Amino acid sequence: MTKRAAYAAGGNAVLIGVLLMLLGDFMFSLNDAMGKWLVASFSVGQVLVIRSFGAFFILGPMLVRQPVSALYKVERPALQVMRVVFATGDLALFYAAVTYLPLADVMTFYMAGPIYVAALSHFLLGERIGWRRWLAVLIGFAGVVIALRPSSEMLSWPSIFGLIGSFSFALTLVLNRWLRATSDVTLVTWQTIAGLIAGIVLSIGHWSPFNFGQLLALLLLGIVACIAHLLITRSLKLAPASVLAPLQYTLLIWAVVLGWLFFGDLPDAQTLIGAGIIVIAGLFIFHRGNLKQDAEPVVPTDSSHG
Repeated sequence: MTKRAAYAAGGNAVLIGVLLMLLGDFMFSLNDAMGKWLVASFSVGQVLVIRSFGAFFILGPMLVRQPVSALYKVERPALQVMRVVFATGDLALFYAAVTYLPLADVMTFYMAGPIYVAALSHFLLGERIGWRRWLAVLIGFAGVVIALRPSSEMLSWPSIFGLIGSFSFALTLVLNRWLRATSDVTLVTWQTIAGLIAGIVLSIGHWSPFNFGQLLALLLLGIVACIAHLLITRSLKLAPASVLAPLQYTLLIWAVVLGWLFFGDLPDAQTLIGAGIIVIAGLFIFHRGNLKQDAEPVVPTDSSHG
C-alpha cells in the first residue's frame, strides 16, 4: 500500500469512527427519551429488570464467542465490583431523575461528567492537572451550580438524584481506566447483571401489569442501549479518543430536541447558561489534555447511564 493510500485509509477510518460515535450518541439519547417515557408508567426497578433482559438479546451472541472464564477471571476484582456498583447507581439515579425533570436538565448534570473525571484523575490516578485545567474544572462546577438553581430547589430530590448520578457516572469512567484489560463484553455483561439484580430489589411491591406492546418497548430499551455501547466501542477503535471526546456533547443537543418533540419540554435560560458553561469548560479540558498529553481524554464507552 502506498503512503497516499495508507493516509486515505486512515482518514476513512477516522471518518467512520466519527459517524459511529455520532450515531451511538443519538442512540443513547433515544434510549434516554424512551426511559423517561417508560418510567412514567412503570417503576424504576421494573424498567431496570426488563431492559436488562432486552440487553441480553445483543449480549448473548457475543458471550457465546468468548470463553466463560472471561466473565470471572478478571483483573482487580475489587475494582470490578466498585465499577458495577457505581454504574448501577448511575443508571438507577438517572431514571429516577428523569421521572420528574426534563431530559435536557438531567443531561446537563451528566455533561459535567468529564469535568469530574479531570478532578478525580488528579487524586485517584495521580495525573498532573495544570492550573488552567483546574480553573476550567472550577468554572465547570459553577455551571453545574447555575443549572441546579441556587435556591431551595437545589435540594429537591430529583436534582439530587441527577447530581449524585452524574458523579457515579464520572467514578465509573475513572474505574474504566484502571480496567482497560477487561473486555467490553465482560464489563457490559456484569453491568447488566447488576442492573437486573438492583431492578429486582427495587421492583418489590412496585410491579405493574403491562401489555405486549409495553413489554416490547421495555425490551427495546435494553436493545437500543446495547447497540449504542457497541457503536461507541467500535468508534474508539477507528478514531482517536481526542477526536471523539468532544462529540459526546451532542447528547445535550439531542436531549433538548427529543425532550421538546416527545414531552414538550424546553430548557429555560438558566439551564442553557449552565449547560453552555459546562460544555465550554469540558472542551477546554480536552484541549489542554491533548496539548499537554499528561491525561488521556475519557469518552464514555460502556459506562453510559444508558
